[in-house]
Amino acid sequence: MPKYLLYKLEDLLGFTEAFFRKYGVSEEDAHIAADVLLSADLRGVESHGLIRLYTYYGSRLEKGLINIKTPVTVVQEGLATLALDAGDGLGQVAAYHAMQSAIEKARQVGVGITTVRNSNHYGIAGYYAMMALPENMIGVSFTNAQPLVAPTYGRTAILGTNPIAVAAPAANEKPFVLDMATSIVPIGRVTVYNKANQPIPQGWGIDKDGKVTTDPAAVLQGGALLPLGGTDVLRGYKGYGLALLVDIFSGVLAGSAFGADVAQPGTDRSARVGHFFAALRIDAFRPVEDFRRDMDALMQQMKNAPKAAGEERIYIHGEKEFELEEQYRKEGVPVMEPVVEQLKEAGAKAGVAFDLTSVGEVNRSKE
Repeated sequence: MPKYLLYKLEDLLGFTEAFFRKYGVSEEDAHIAADVLLSADLRGVESHGLIRLYTYYGSRLEKGLINIKTPVTVVQEGLATLALDAGDGLGQVAAYHAMQSAIEKARQVGVGITTVRNSNHYGIAGYYAMMALPENMIGVSFTNAQPLVAPTYGRTAILGTNPIAVAAPAANEKPFVLDMATSIVPIGRVTVYNKANQPIPQGWGIDKDGKVTTDPAAVLQGGALLPLGGTDVLRGYKGYGLALLVDIFSGVLAGSAFGADVAQPGTDRSARVGHFFAALRIDAFRPVEDFRRDMDALMQQMKNAPKAAGEERIYIHGEKEFELEEQYRKEGVPVMEPVVEQLKEAGAKAGVAFDLTSVGEVNRSKE
């Protein structure tokens, strides 16, 4: 099992904010970007956290492929709708303001929908969906992404991992937070295995010839991820269809790039990633207290259902992540050793030292 070093959340936030500031990002925008990235590590989604700080953000900032000012402009607006252009800025910053706009429109008319074109990778989709929770709203967040997933019967990466996130509040139970890639796993998870020099589980990806492989390097070097479900016999066309759905909302509807036209991180052109956000004000449909009560009842039905042999607990989506967040805020956020070395190198390039003191270490599974 790989070794992880534990760091205080505030120390990691401080380093990450300083990293973005060194590239000219404003203090406010650096805080947003850092908060989104650390929320991934904090909730156990390390594939979308600090592991990408330099490999995606720093490398693109160095090349001028991310506009440090994130000049978000309005393309078109209606009572409940808003179309924005991120101007090749930071995806986290554009997405944060887009979701805020959707929430504000929902306050006024019950439902708010915002699209974003010409953006970059925005971190974990669930962050933005969860922004609706304190407002007694249901939040929705989609994004397309660089082509990493082969369509069913294909062998070339054409679609992104194109995540879907939905967050809904409950009363006494934790909020429902579905945050899922439409591929079997995000590419960052394969990268984690590759850095740990361990094989990936059977069925996660294919090599350049379209054959299922357990070698993470074969997936990363000319191969592709499989859509949710996997091969055709496991009905992978369902995940393939969900990925297309996300591209329709985030790419085609938003007026951004879609499919294979979304730029790979290693290319010297604008990513043109597209996003889609929605907020639904619950009391526009029924009393909030009644909704929360029924959410509890639904979740308790799931959790109290008969367990499979050898199993002690049925989880609700987001429950594990909330529990990890509570633990990591107390004990420290785990960062895999190779990622720590990567952060030291990234900091040195940017001119901000990663000289944080670890508060402990742990060996744990990547799952």
